[in-house]
Amino acid sequence: MPANKLKPLSIFGLIALMITLPYKYVSASETDANKTLLILGDSLSAGYGIAQGSNWTDFLQKKLDDKNIKLQLINASISGDTTANGLNRLPRALKQFHPELVLIELGANDGLRGLSLRHIKNNLELLIKSCLTAEATVLLMEIIIPPNYGKKYTRAFQQIYHDLAEKYSLTLLPFLLNNIATHSELMQADGIHPNKKAQIKISEGLWQSLTENKVF
Repeated sequence: MPANKLKPLSIFGLIALMITLPYKYVSASETDANKTLLILGDSLSAGYGIAQGSNWTDFLQKKLDDKNIKLQLINASISGDTTANGLNRLPRALKQFHPELVLIELGANDGLRGLSLRHIKNNLELLIKSCLTAEATVLLMEIIIPPNYGKKYTRAFQQIYHDLAEKYSLTLLPFLLNNIATHSELMQADGIHPNKKAQIKISEGLWQSLTENKVF
């Protein structure tokens, strides 16, 4: 999640990365999918420290394929991203993929940096409005952060997601690391990112939430 956990790239390396790997396609069968789900997230969805093909998004796509659910996942998540980064990238992604659904998993890096709650809420609301304007259904992922800045800030931060979900009648999905973060054997050495063993559990938890909310 936090950008300072990543190895810095030179400006030339960063540009090359952005050009060669703008987005990660989870499924190669784009023409077979009736609908597209765009995932706009940070390292928790990008698969920080996870080998290619072993991210929770990969397992979820396999589950969808096995169930013959025609939904293609497009993982547009980038490690270290904030809500502001998401705002910068979203217009291009919406124009390129025309997704029917967008899963917003952002805000953790904002919260870990202690950014203004008003700033975070405003950015998330702009993300939601952009998706709705593009006629995409929004799935908002609740984000929970450790109490680095005190319980008051942490609770108010978490409430943002509930308030926005209620205001726009959105499906609020539970935090990806529910029942994961408190188990050290499921976390990487940094104590922030889930390890390979946790990815299938995250996928199963999200599958349950999506089916319970009748997203498909």
